[in-house]
Amino acid sequence: MKFEQYHISDEIKERLAELGFKRPTDIQFKAIPPILKGDDVLAIAQTGTGKTAAFAIPLLHLLYQNNIEHMRKYQVKCLVMVPTRELAVQIASVFRDIGKNLRLNIVGVFGGVEQEQQIKLLEKGVDVLIATPGRMFDLIHQEKIDLSRLKTLVLDEADHMLDLGFIRDIRDVLRHITHPHQTLFFSATIDADIKEIAYSLVRNPIRIQISPQDPVSRNVSHAVTYIEMDDKRFFLERLVKEFPDKKMLVFVRTKVRAERVAAAMERVEIATLTMHGGKEQGDRLQVMNEFKKGDVKMLITTDVNARGIDIPNVDWVVNYDLPDEPENYVHRVGRTGRGVQKGQAISFCSTEEKPLLNDIQKYLGKPIHEMQIDNAAYKETISFSDEVPNDNWKLLIEKDNEAAAKAKRKKKKK
Repeated sequence: MKFEQYHISDEIKERLAELGFKRPTDIQFKAIPPILKGDDVLAIAQTGTGKTAAFAIPLLHLLYQNNIEHMRKYQVKCLVMVPTRELAVQIASVFRDIGKNLRLNIVGVFGGVEQEQQIKLLEKGVDVLIATPGRMFDLIHQEKIDLSRLKTLVLDEADHMLDLGFIRDIRDVLRHITHPHQTLFFSATIDADIKEIAYSLVRNPIRIQISPQDPVSRNVSHAVTYIEMDDKRFFLERLVKEFPDKKMLVFVRTKVRAERVAAAMERVEIATLTMHGGKEQGDRLQVMNEFKKGDVKMLITTDVNARGIDIPNVDWVVNYDLPDEPENYVHRVGRTGRGVQKGQAISFCSTEEKPLLNDIQKYLGKPIHEMQIDNAAYKETISFSDEVPNDNWKLLIEKDNEAAAKAKRKKKKK
């Protein structure tokens, strides 16, 4: 089935064709019809399978169809709740791209920026509001958001919102919506506890699960290799220099670590960008735009970019540090190999990280392919680095140890 066969507006069909959307993905094929019918939906699908378009396309059609209704000041028709600022920006962009010809008011609100401009956009009423919980409740308490006539509530990356403790916020939103409405629950992963909460939020939902045995997309080739913590920068440097034209997303554990790895790359003249919770929102948006354009090929980030973010044409994901939460491995490597594209992911595992690797492999239900590095190749990679002149002591110690051992053997022979 092609998009042109769906019972959606011609304006949306034309725009989908312009954007290169021809056939729906599995999650889109299964989710669009029940959403168009007004059913509640609980959908679980791998990252990179087109979940955002799966709810954006039918909701834009329904809103456009009923656009003759007069909106009151600050009224919201459709609310999409998301866990992070970056995801709010991205989803708003998807809605605007697909709804370009529909004359709908689509607004994203999130913290880290001034409220005034957001309030101006809300004042005339909003067809689609994409919001993070903190800023949204600030504006609700200021009576700058009116949910009294909300038609649809969407919880995207819902498992992550619930993990972050946003369940109280979600229930507070439901208290503001006292009339019948449609609820859509979209997530890449779900466990028994979250499933129980999910069913408490939806009414007789259509359950959709697109989850093959392997939670990592078949478009992603992923492997692990054993590298000690202090040596990881040499292997990252070599990877970049062997694939200079490839776009790489490098995950580290903390914001301090992100800046340290960036500094190490700069010492060997590799341009990088960094993204983490310590940056101002304006800086974060600028970094994302630069990386998406491809002006700089490497973005070093914490897990703030692990979930939901769609960065075009990421060729490599590098787990410089293994994630503390096993499911974040799936979300991280899912930043590559999106849609029909192929992607590569490699994890650097140090001795102290082996327990984390075991947890990830248990979560996946199978071992990750090991890329073996013999001693000669390991030493060669370190000596390959442009930073080695600053680290000659390592090679000198090794040579000195070898010379001492050789002298000792000669002495024994005598």
